[in-house]
Amino acid sequence: MNCDKIGKLIYQLRKEKNMTQKQIADLMNISDKAISKWERGLGCPDVSLLPELSQILGVNIEEILLGKIELNEKIGGNMKKLNFFVCPHCNNLMTATGDANISCCGKRLEALVAAKTNEDHLLTIEPVEDELYISSSHEMKKNHYVSFVAYVTGDRVFIVKQYPEWNMQFRFHKLGHGKLYFHCTNHGLYYQLI
Repeated sequence: MNCDKIGKLIYQLRKEKNMTQKQIADLMNISDKAISKWERGLGCPDVSLLPELSQILGVNIEEILLGKIELNEKIGGNMKKLNFFVCPHCNNLMTATGDANISCCGKRLEALVAAKTNEDHLLTIEPVEDELYISSSHEMKKNHYVSFVAYVTGDRVFIVKQYPEWNMQFRFHKLGHGKLYFHCTNHGLYYQLI
């Protein structure tokens, strides 16, 4: 750990929040001298204080320990570059249109890599007027089911969350060409062209 870099980051983040050393110290029930010591690089926060400090400053603990915040390159947010993240413990679904550090249930999540659909995971897509009727014979049991389906075009994404014991059938408003992404809890993420 580089206490000098950590201290400079704490100082920078505190100033961005328009907070004094005393205000942060009061929130953490410690002395403002401790905050001053950290910011001057004469010591580092105790590990037990990092969760509270990261919450107050609005950054991840890892960024505090590194002493820097790495910003993503600015991108246009093209939905065709959408990444899906699914927590293996609680099945929470998150998305990002660029690189992101995402965690859930205390663990860092990696973006799912979509495979082209196979016969076992093929969705049935039927045009019905100005909608697409989506259905599947995929089993929908608690230990094996499709947890979500996303219709992704260049500028939009529509997600339908699915649950065990539900019938796998619903409709999307037809938006033209795109991809359907869907997540099987046992086999991962698949895509199918529309």
